[in-house]
Amino acid sequence: MKTLYWFLLLVLLITGCSPAKTISLPIPEPDYWPTAGWRSSTPEAQGMDSGLLAGMIEDISANGTSIRHDWGAFPKHIQKSVEHAVRSRQVVESEILPHLDLTAERAISLLEAIELHDYRDVRPTRSIEALLLREADMLEFLGMIAMAREFARGPKNVETCYKSIISRRYGIKGRFNLPRAGR
Repeated sequence: MKTLYWFLLLVLLITGCSPAKTISLPIPEPDYWPTAGWRSSTPEAQGMDSGLLAGMIEDISANGTSIRHDWGAFPKHIQKSVEHAVRSRQVVESEILPHLDLTAERAISLLEAIELHDYRDVRPTRSIEALLLREADMLEFLGMIAMAREFARGPKNVETCYKSIISRRYGIKGRFNLPRAGR
């Protein structure tokens, strides 16, 4: 038995001291990468109706509406005395939710996510959807989208817009709850 013990110990030492084998796996090249420019295509090639798409764009333009962050920001739905996230919830609850086939639990989760999405809102969320939407809102207002929004609102001064974004960054510092990717 003692001999077997020493033999196994010797085998472990020898195998443990041998160089590790490296495994090289080929990484496939993507079939498309937009280094030379983005591909273009027709709406029909992507399964969309170009007439319907053009009509939607025309309708948005005709109503003086630009693509906004949420329903409560559309001129058709704005109510000056109601905060936009709360108004967005009201619009979805009265005009959209009745046309959706959701369980009561999913409807509550959807309405919470809409109402609590604003990055300035510090109320706790109960659902992961609400947390994800709020943190997406935080990220959106820290990058180039924020710069473009600030610049569009005015003043048309890049330095002023940048300072506004930096100020916003300090306002949300320490409020991210989701872990960083790659940790």
